[in-house]
Formats: sequence, structure tokens, C-alpha cells
Amino acid sequence: MTSTAEKATRLQELHAAPELLLVVNVWDAITAKVVAETPGTQALATPSHGIAASRGYPDGEKIPRDEMIAEVALIVRTAGDLPVTADLEAGYGDPGGTIARAIDVGAVGANLEDQMKPLGEAVKAVEAAVEAARKAGVDFVLNARTDAFIKTDPATALTEAITRGRAYLDAGASNFFVPGKLDEAQVARLVEELGERKVNLIGIPGSIPLKRAQELGVSRVSYGPWSQNVALTALAKLAEDVYAGGGLPADTRKLN
Repeated sequence: MTSTAEKATRLQELHAAPELLLVVNVWDAITAKVVAETPGTQALATPSHGIAASRGYPDGEKIPRDEMIAEVALIVRTAGDLPVTADLEAGYGDPGGTIARAIDVGAVGANLEDQMKPLGEAVKAVEAAVEAARKAGVDFVLNARTDAFIKTDPATALTEAITRGRAYLDAGASNFFVPGKLDEAQVARLVEELGERKVNLIGIPGSIPLKRAQELGVSRVSYGPWSQNVALTALAKLAEDVYAGGGLPADTRKLN
């Protein structure tokens, strides 16, 4: 079995490689098993929104930290030798302690949201997370996230994101995560200002093509709650078809 330290090193290598790292987010043991066994999978990622929703909580740190960490632990065990990076929101009021607990259950990377808190406060959270990983002796992939494109004026979002990205990377974050519907020019500017293989994006309807993201120097694309929405859409369509007198789709696979 690959050690936590070895998985962390592997995840760092995947982010630094010239090939775009693609991670399809999973939210429980069976989704982790299905994606882990899919050819081409190199790492797994968890979505905080998806895990919270699967346990009956709204998004936004409403799920107790213990429950979130317990689900991450289950996904890590299911993933086997694959590295797992976890979405841990803003750290549940204790960024350093939350990262330490994630490492304890075998996670080797994490998203940490800034929630557009004052920059100094957000930087301190990154520093606490980095220090927790240092103490654990793990080359942890901290993916510092900004909500600039979600919560601020579109006219100033790019400038704000660049400022925050520089600060988080200077504070020791491995990568910078910028969720939102960004165009090619915005992505190119972020990579130019922050460095190649440092910027991570989310795949949403209307996102730039994956091939173009790689050409621009993006490190990783993940899918957050959208992979869960794909699964739920299929479930809703099944229910609609059954109620209309139909049945299972002919291409259904037995995956559990």
C-alpha cells in the first residue's frame, strides 16, 4: 500500500506535469469506487457541497467537521493507492486543525476557500494550513481558493483574484483555485501573472475546452458538485421515464 507521504508526492507531481490533471469529484464510497476503477483516473477529489448534500446538509460549512472528515476517510480507503484531495470549505473555523485531521485520515490535498474574507485573514488561514502540513511531514497540495469571480463585481474580479492568488502562493499554497465561468482571456491572464501549472479551474457548463486549458498552462480541472448533478440528472430522468411507462436505459451498466 502506498504511504500518505508517497501519495502526496504523486499528487504534487500530477499538478506540476505538463499534462492537464483531470479529477472527477466523488462524494461517497461507491462513487469513489466507480471513478477509481475508470481507466485514466490518476487522483480523486471530493466536493464539500456534494458530501454535505448527500448527508442532508446545505452547502457552506453547515455539515459538522467530524462528518466531513469521516466521509473523506471512507473515500481515501476506497481509493486505495490513488491520491485524494478534499474540499474542506474554509476550514470550519480552524484551518490548521482541519488540514491536520484530513492528513490523519490519508488525504494529501485540499481546497481551502477564502469566502472573500479580508486578505490578511485569508492569508493567515493559508499559513495555518501550510504549517499543519509541515508538522505532519507531508508534501500536501494546498489548493487555495478565491471566490472573487463568484462574490465580487465582475469588473474587478480578475484584479482581485490575481492579488489574492499571489498572496496565497507566497504564503505557501501549492496551487490557486478560481471557480467561476472564466473566458480564455481571463484564464490566460491568471496563468501569466501567477505561473504555469499553478492555476486550477472548475468544469461547468460553458467552461473553456479542456484542450485549451492545457494549452494555456492550467494545472487542473475538477468538477465540484457538477459530477453529482450529472448523476442526479440521470436518476431524475430514470424516474420520469419509469412513471411514463418506460424503464431502464439500454446502456445501463452494473457498477455496484
